[in-house]
Amino acid sequence: MTDPTFDEPGEYPGEMFKLVKTAPPARSAEDIGTVDAVLLSHDEHADNLDDAGRRYLATVPLVLSTVGAVQRLAGTTISRPAWEGLDLMGPDGTVARVTWVPAQHGPEWATAFTGEVTGFVLSGPGLPTVYVSGDNSSLDVVRTIAERCAPIDVALLFAGAGVVQPLDAVLTLTGEEAVEASVILGARHVVVVHADGWTHFTEGRTEIEAAFERAGQSVTVLAPGAVLTL
Repeated sequence: MTDPTFDEPGEYPGEMFKLVKTAPPARSAEDIGTVDAVLLSHDEHADNLDDAGRRYLATVPLVLSTVGAVQRLAGTTISRPAWEGLDLMGPDGTVARVTWVPAQHGPEWATAFTGEVTGFVLSGPGLPTVYVSGDNSSLDVVRTIAERCAPIDVALLFAGAGVVQPLDAVLTLTGEEAVEASVILGARHVVVVHADGWTHFTEGRTEIEAAFERAGQSVTVLAPGAVLTL
């Protein structure tokens, strides 16, 4: 699972900006079933980890996230430097390698306010290679990941072109940037998440699907709480 948010709609005041959730999750935490690990881009913003999401973390055996998240969350949270990884073994003996990769939440000047974030690459013998971008808005970061981790089978891109005041900067990929990211990665399948249900997202499913259609590419846009099966 990535970045759990299970709250009903509501407001999340912060020291610098307020986030407003406008839609309930597609399913409840109770509907999810067994989860081996949560991949958490970061813990500081409610659109990646809301109140119910925080409570949910106590029910899973492992949370993979940032160094700061390890300090702020419960004891099951671990972190690694970028490009280092961890092997997770499934019940059938299959091993999935999770590698921490860079992410940049907005333009470089804004990262002092948006905080530390991470992405992930999942890979293993007989498994598809999956890139989970986290809240990354930098195509230069995507190029670095493509150079080191290609070929990518599935690109899970966080988009929505999120803008909060007073930063007035785009903090996640726009639809056009998601298209460019998918080209850079050479991904066989592109799935866009983190693009609706909050007022700070300035682009949603319609804009993102239109961007991919203009480029002659296919994309799947998932609602919050949806499950992706590979």
